[in-house]
Amino acid sequence: MPNATSGAAVVALQGETEILITREFNATRHLVYKAYTTPELVRRWWAGRRGQMTIAEIDLRVGGMWRFVMTSSEGFEVAFHGTYREIVPDERLVHTEVYEAMPDAEAVNTLTFAETDGRTTLTVLVDCGTREVRDGMMASGMEVGMQEAYDLIEQIAIELAEEA
Repeated sequence: MPNATSGAAVVALQGETEILITREFNATRHLVYKAYTTPELVRRWWAGRRGQMTIAEIDLRVGGMWRFVMTSSEGFEVAFHGTYREIVPDERLVHTEVYEAMPDAEAVNTLTFAETDGRTTLTVLVDCGTREVRDGMMASGMEVGMQEAYDLIEQIAIELAEEA
């Protein structure tokens, strides 16, 4: 049985407006992609350990929308939405992302899923548009929640492999 590699995402600032996130998963890219794009699986990881998902809507097609909403452990609602711009199954996703409490701060996320020897490296380039939005995102504590969520994605992908 494969083991999870907890807390292994590397987050780096790139340029004036971008955040580069890299995480290796002990699972095939097909299963990591599936965990990332299937609503019932997203419900299991997106909130990390910080709350409960209430909405996970995904219309996985170019021009399709996604929306994720959670109620935090502290009782407040957190909601994000976006539009898919590019989809190459198991390889690449490009989508917008808007934190609904800050609707004018749209980011563009480019995700690549690369597999070597049954392990997947997920690379996420987040273009925040402005340095202020990028710095605000970094100061928000998003990295801690992201690490938790990525650990859960890996657990889900490992479970899917065991079920196959």
